[in-house]
Order: sequence, then C-alpha cells, then structure tokens
Amino acid sequence: MFRRSEGPAETGYDRTSQPFVVTSYRFHMDNRAEVREFLVSRRGRITPEQAGIEPIGGRRRVAGLRREEVARLAGVSIDYYTRLERGNLTGVSDSVLDSIARALELDRAEHDHLYDLARAAGPAARKPASPPASAVRPVMQYLLDAITGAPPFIGNNRMDIVAANALGYALYSEMYRGPARPANHSRFIFLDPRAHNFYPDWDRAANVNVAILRRDAGRNPHDKDIAALVGELSMRSDEFRARWAAHNVRRHYSGTKFFNHPVVGLLELTYQAMELEDDPGHTLTVYPAIPGSPSEEALKLLASWAATENIAQSPKPSLDLRASTIKGEV
Repeated sequence: MFRRSEGPAETGYDRTSQPFVVTSYRFHMDNRAEVREFLVSRRGRITPEQAGIEPIGGRRRVAGLRREEVARLAGVSIDYYTRLERGNLTGVSDSVLDSIARALELDRAEHDHLYDLARAAGPAARKPASPPASAVRPVMQYLLDAITGAPPFIGNNRMDIVAANALGYALYSEMYRGPARPANHSRFIFLDPRAHNFYPDWDRAANVNVAILRRDAGRNPHDKDIAALVGELSMRSDEFRARWAAHNVRRHYSGTKFFNHPVVGLLELTYQAMELEDDPGHTLTVYPAIPGSPSEEALKLLASWAATENIAQSPKPSLDLRASTIKGEV
C-alpha cells in the first residue's frame, strides 16, 4: 500500500541522531483494502465463546470468528457480509454498519472508524478535503498564551505541533532539538532515539500514536500529507509498520501521560483534548498537573527554564540547566 517515490530531499535524524537525507515517500490509501483488513482483523480477535454462539463447522484453522458467524450475529446473509469484507461498503446503511459493529464488538473509536471508511467509499468522499492550515489564527495563539500553569499546544491531523505557548514548547523541547519543522510527534517517536527516554512507557506511546494516526487517516483518506507521513514511517521504521498493520484505532480526548523531561525529570500530567470546530483538522490539548503534586512543582521549574529559551525557533535548545540549578534560582 506504499511505495517509494523520488522527490525533494527532506532532512531529519536517524536512530544515531545524525543528519541524513531521505527522499519523499508516496503512500496510497486504498479504501477497499482498508475495509477488508480492518474487518478481518476485528473478526480474528473474537472467539465463538466470547461472542456467545455455538461454533459453526468442525475443526477451526483460526481462533477468530468465521464470516458466516459474523453474518449470523449481524443478521445479514453470508453473501452480503462477504461483499462487505471484500471491501465494498458503497451504499451500506447505518443500520447495517451498526449491526456489524455489534457483531464484531467494536468500541466507540472502532465504530466511528467503520463509519469513516463507509463515508470514504461513497461518491461524496471522492473530492479531497482542504488540508488543515499550517498556522493557527492569531486569536488561537492569544488563547494559548493566556493559559498559565499548564502546557497547551495545538496539533493537526498529521501529528505536527502547529502552535503552543512557551511552556508547551518547553514540555516538548526534545522534539525541537532536531532541525525538521514542524515538529512531528510520529517522526519523533519512531525515528528519534531520544523518544525512548522521553516516554517512560515508549511502547504505549507508540501504540497510541499509531492508533490516532490511523483514525485520522480513515477520516481523511485523500490527505496527501498524512499519506506521505505514513509512507515515510512505513519505509523507515519496522516498529511503525508492525503497529500500522494491526489496524487499531483510538479516541484520545482525556487521560494521564508520563514524560521523562531532561530538565525537570518525571512528569505525571492529565490531559484534555478538544477538536477545534472553527479550525478543521486541529486539536487543542492542555496538560494540567494535579494541584499540590510534585509534577505541579516540576512545571513551575520548567516554566522558569522556558523563560530563558526560545525553543520554537532554536533547533537545539540548551539543556545545561537542570532541576537542581533551577531550584536554587526560584
């Protein structure tokens, strides 16, 4: 589903943190293949016992449900379900999609993803949507700067950091140590070895990142920049390619994250993410610490350090100041 394509050179970092030059990559989102692989992967994870049905037939070659079992659970004919699983969602009604979702025990994110794939199969989706802007409106930067005590940032559906306040840039200062702009979460996680230290649970961060990116790819099947990012990472990272093939998707609106920041150490931050309706393709995320917690004190130290740096503009912010140094100044 992806292939290498000669194009303008792009500078970044490999796993030894040394500059390299890589050509662009072309990745084609094949809707029928996406539908087929998604449904097959969801069917394969559910056993007849989990679904509460009597298994059909004799010896089973796979642990998951068979097509005819899914069809029976969904209340459709085997021929009709076979057509769907072969990738043809054109004209499928919402009621049938809901029945398939129940049969496959899809969670909310997976249910939404199935609807996105169905919309992408219709004639209305053949015209590519306008890509999200690469910069935010001034009023949104005012909003970011008005948030004090917590790091916020605005990201787009390509995993770029589009804007932040000083504390937001300080939180993600490791992503700005390389020269590539805009800073990109996916490239940092899979192509920069610093990410393995920055995220105490790197595997979880990697899984979540790919699940969010696949959800956004399903919502925006004609976005050339998402396709280029997926193609690049698929070619350059075995870790990414394996996770992409799992077809997992995720809604990512609230929770807790852990960061091992090189200046202030371990941070445990809650987060709230809100999609910006007036800025399609953009999400505002804010990371407040629990009041009175060590992480709240660490954010205050990080803010003091951020006041001495211009992280968004400098490709290599200084990390000479450590928490012990800053504590002596506060």
